[in-house]
Amino acid sequence: MSKNYTTTVSFYQGIEGQLMPGESIIWKGQPKKSAYVVNSSTKMAPFAIIWLLFDGFFISTFVGAGIAGEMMGFIIPFFALHLMPVWIWLYNMVTASGRWKNTQYAITDKRIIMCNGLVGYEFQSIYYKDLSNVTMHVGALDRMLGVGDIICTLNFNMGSDQTGHAKLLDLENPQEVYSILQKTILDVQTDIHYPNALRPSENPGYNTQYRP
Repeated sequence: MSKNYTTTVSFYQGIEGQLMPGESIIWKGQPKKSAYVVNSSTKMAPFAIIWLLFDGFFISTFVGAGIAGEMMGFIIPFFALHLMPVWIWLYNMVTASGRWKNTQYAITDKRIIMCNGLVGYEFQSIYYKDLSNVTMHVGALDRMLGVGDIICTLNFNMGSDQTGHAKLLDLENPQEVYSILQKTILDVQTDIHYPNALRPSENPGYNTQYRP
């Protein structure tokens, strides 16, 4: 069992409440808070800053030319909408700490459970049969922050993520989690596809207890 686990009691009960009969947790953890907050704040920063400077140039031009006062009813709503990337960036910065509290991952003997949200909780399950690939990614900023990401490539699109990826973000021990997940996927998928007739007598069917 990994040492990377959350001490938030309500969250522990939340993950436990999602377990199916006979299902057991192999690893459970959440992102490193400092890394999660920093990455959430910097993810859109370059784009948002350029966008803000671009709009700021036009706003200052309108104000300097005296046009702003005459077209105030149009300019304010237009730039309020046009600055949406900036608002999204600021929202991600302000809510990063709150979203971190509600973000937790679990690897069980049947699936990966992901929980996130700001006010409420959203649980997502990824069954091992639906995984086509699992990779570990550690970028330059991640190395500075001492974290890494586990990226699961799915056989289908998951919710609004049209890339078909599910991500366990900003883990303090990505190599350990990657190894645990790889072994679990191999064991479970082998157990699913291994012909029942060729199983040893102590494991005659799939509905047996998985021992990692």
